[in-house]
Amino acid sequence: MIVNLLLFAAAKEIAGCPQLEVALEQPYTVGRLKSALVLKCPELATLTAASAFSVDHTYANDETAIHPTSEVAMIPPVSGG
Repeated sequence: MIVNLLLFAAAKEIAGCPQLEVALEQPYTVGRLKSALVLKCPELATLTAASAFSVDHTYANDETAIHPTSEVAMIPPVSGG
């Protein structure tokens, strides 16, 4: 399955685009997506470990299932003052 991963903030800057297509093998989970993302774009490895992920507008953990119609996003940590 191909997951269209939405990127924001630093992830978007590092990847150079607002979304990436990531090939995912079963089981289709956020944890599997993180592993596949690091293989596809190693520059995102550190940020992937520190980022939150959402599936269908709900924060997700590594065991959260991803379905073919799911909207998946990587949400990097932000800072400000």
